[in-house]
Amino acid sequence: MPTVSRTFSVQPSPAVVIDYLKDFTHAEEWDPGTVTCTREDSGPIEVGARFHNTSKIAGVETELTYELTKLTAGSIVFEGENDSATSVDTITVIAQGTGSELTYEAVIEAKGVGKLAEPLMKLVFERIGTKTEEDLTEVLNGLV
Repeated sequence: MPTVSRTFSVQPSPAVVIDYLKDFTHAEEWDPGTVTCTREDSGPIEVGARFHNTSKIAGVETELTYELTKLTAGSIVFEGENDSATSVDTITVIAQGTGSELTYEAVIEAKGVGKLAEPLMKLVFERIGTKTEEDLTEVLNGLV
């Protein structure tokens, strides 16, 4: 099961980072794999909010439904699932000076025969993780 984790610093405070990232539709702005991400429900974004994400990774398009399963002043967890994989994205944010230190961890588990491709998936997701860190840093720093 591939796990990709990055820890990096950004200029906005934890409150600004959490408020922005809890809306998973923003993944279109910072996740290099995301093609589209739309909210499936309405109202305030809180635990239970659902998002439909279409991604293209290594030339393969896939769709997952993500649910916001944890939302605190310092962390967010999104759990995504489809017929071929599950993904748990955990974002932890702590104060660092006037900004924030952010740790983004994605755990991807293939189902069925897809498990055979997990070693290759790890390589692909490591590259995506580096690009995600770059894009997310740029987008979050643009909020200040």
